[in-house]
Amino acid sequence: MSTLIAIGYPNAETAEEVRGVLVQATKEKLVDLQDAVVVEHRSDGKIKLHQAISTTGAGAAGGALWGGLIGLLFLAPLFGMAIGAASGAVAGKVTDAGVNDDFMKQLGAKMAPGTAALIALGSSNAPDKLLERLQPYGGDVIQTSLDHEQEERLRSSLGTDAAA
Repeated sequence: MSTLIAIGYPNAETAEEVRGVLVQATKEKLVDLQDAVVVEHRSDGKIKLHQAISTTGAGAAGGALWGGLIGLLFLAPLFGMAIGAASGAVAGKVTDAGVNDDFMKQLGAKMAPGTAALIALGSSNAPDKLLERLQPYGGDVIQTSLDHEQEERLRSSLGTDAAA
């Protein structure tokens, strides 16, 4: 079962660095990461979501490939690629995988300007090793889907006070 964890950081750079640690842990099979988004509350008040994967770009690339192949059958590969890329980009734009964007924007609106949060969705068979890697970055646990005992363990590993 997947776990949702949102951890606040003083800036977007720290949150991006922690996301990099999670991506590396995924490569090492310490975590199965389904989504990892950095939510930044900019100084001008705007909320910016830094997605790990662009579904629009992936859709466009896949659509161009399939459009080109289909276009070859009808002797119009460039036209097929253009139509495929456009339809793939639209499909990718409306596809929402992972953590809900509205949830992330609401969470970002509650944060102080200039701060950021990392929202990760996934599971781990080696949580102790993962916590060991995240510990140097600290952070404030904002929200989790962990049980009370696991959440307290996460908070103490990151140096966060117990939940109010």
